[in-house]
Amino acid sequence: MSILHAIILGIIEGLTEFLPISSTGHMILASSVLKIPTTEFLKTFEISIQLGAILAVVVLYGKTVLVNWVIMKKILAAFIPTAIVGAIFYKIIKQYLLSSEPVVLWALLIGGVALIVFELLHHEKEAAVGEVQAISYRQAVAIGLFQSLAVVPGVSRAAATIVGGLVVGLKRRTIVEFSFMLAVPTMLAATALDLLKSKSVIVAADWLPLVIGFVVAFVVALAVIKWLIGFVKNHSFVGFGVYRIIIALLFWWLVI
Repeated sequence: MSILHAIILGIIEGLTEFLPISSTGHMILASSVLKIPTTEFLKTFEISIQLGAILAVVVLYGKTVLVNWVIMKKILAAFIPTAIVGAIFYKIIKQYLLSSEPVVLWALLIGGVALIVFELLHHEKEAAVGEVQAISYRQAVAIGLFQSLAVVPGVSRAAATIVGGLVVGLKRRTIVEFSFMLAVPTMLAATALDLLKSKSVIVAADWLPLVIGFVVAFVVALAVIKWLIGFVKNHSFVGFGVYRIIIALLFWWLVI
């Protein structure tokens, strides 16, 4: 992998990690367009640089979470279902799903339709939970179950958690912020597990593109998080659903 490839994938990761359009799916498709060989290192790279985007959450929300044990317990409750699913299906995900463009495209297409339909039918109730610390443990676990669907590349962790939060009665801004926070243990665990199992495939020359991708993803994600918080105040996610459908159809038509 070249330095230019690392920069491009880092930008894509930072732009897409917290949007309901699937960062992993976009990196898989971008790697195909850039003709980057599908190696074990590429799969590890696509997982690991997500930590760069997650670091942006730590910078922006770290103080809030670390001083609030109630929020930390809710995050842990939501994290557990994904941790269990990820540990059970790790080999299948790494060997088959992370190299499958058809899986990504189907997930983008179906997810886009589902997101549009959901937004058209969903109406936020006045009693919806408006503060992260007010989320119940039952709601947190339910959100974690929704997040576990994102082990399939193209589903989008952000979309799954946001829709899950809206379904169980959270306000839009509340679930978006909780989705940011939940990303931290989720991606830390995913990266740690992958690096532990894949350390033998990483050689000294691979660390430079990995570090560059990490830093680029961090810088871009900082801007995206701030923009998204403002966006959700007055907009639905229908536009993202339309985008998912268009990108899936275009990729099928032009590339595959």
